[in-house]
Amino acid sequence: MSKITLFTILLCANFFCGNITITAQNNTTKTTTLMRPPYLKAGDTVAIVAPSGVLRNRTSEVEQAKNLLKSWGLHAVVGKNVFNQNNHFAGTDAERAEDLQKAMDDSKISAIWCARGGYGTVRILDKLNYSKFKKNPKWVIGYSDITALHNQVHNEGFESLHAMMCTSLQDDNSTISETISTFKDALFGKPLAYTLEGSKYNKTGTTSGQLVGGNLTILHTMLGSKTSIETSGKILFIEEIGEYEYHIDRMLQSLKRAGYFENCKGVLVGDITKVRRNTTAWGVPVQQLILDVLAEYNFPIAFNMPAGHEKDNRALILGRMVELVVEKEKSKVIFQN
Repeated sequence: MSKITLFTILLCANFFCGNITITAQNNTTKTTTLMRPPYLKAGDTVAIVAPSGVLRNRTSEVEQAKNLLKSWGLHAVVGKNVFNQNNHFAGTDAERAEDLQKAMDDSKISAIWCARGGYGTVRILDKLNYSKFKKNPKWVIGYSDITALHNQVHNEGFESLHAMMCTSLQDDNSTISETISTFKDALFGKPLAYTLEGSKYNKTGTTSGQLVGGNLTILHTMLGSKTSIETSGKILFIEEIGEYEYHIDRMLQSLKRAGYFENCKGVLVGDITKVRRNTTAWGVPVQQLILDVLAEYNFPIAFNMPAGHEKDNRALILGRMVELVVEKEKSKVIFQN
């Protein structure tokens, strides 16, 4: 075949079929500004729902949550199915989705506070309709398994709040004072900024971008679905609990192969706790594991963000622009107001 003939064939194919492009998870650095639900004020109402695990013997924490909201001048309504049980879950998928959908649709609700995590949110994502939510957006609050809902809310174009849940409350709340105070500050629109303890593992640098992410297992679970988040031009936050180091490596490798880190602006590492001990030791700390997976990228990486499954679980506004300044001695996370 002559070069002229081959060129003609390719030209015709391009004309009739258009350009054929193979894309990865991240193929753009475009960042869309998300809608910000109205901050809360005295007299507003918060709905407490349970989209995940069962709340057996957890009524006292929900009562404490209601009292906490009342002390801030807020009203609380509890979903009718919150204390139901269907095997592992707080009611059937339909019941959990019903409570969440009702709260999403109600224009009198200003925030949706998830009572606990566990597992189960992913099972109801495809049952939810955001048409009324978009007309009256509200803050969605939680962490851990609620990462699945944060992802969906993000992809619908709204900020959400990675923060404590009802089951975070204890008999002595003085042990979680920062957790509670930053949650309140975020809800009522006060500026958020954190200075983090330094780490020899920090990869130094300064960057900015929308903060996205959450629980590593859930981020990994979302891969390949319409609920997977776009990380191009953004700063990724991760936290985890109760996993083997090789599980953590496997999930990070999967995200990496899917293009998760290709155009990422930075990584913020929260609490990775209760790491399980395997028969064959991994050989390096989890911090070094993370650095090894991400060694080829030039973005800053900050450790020691107090957010995740520990008592000190500072509020993070997902989808908000942040400045991340990483040094060996300390790091700063500054949220745009």
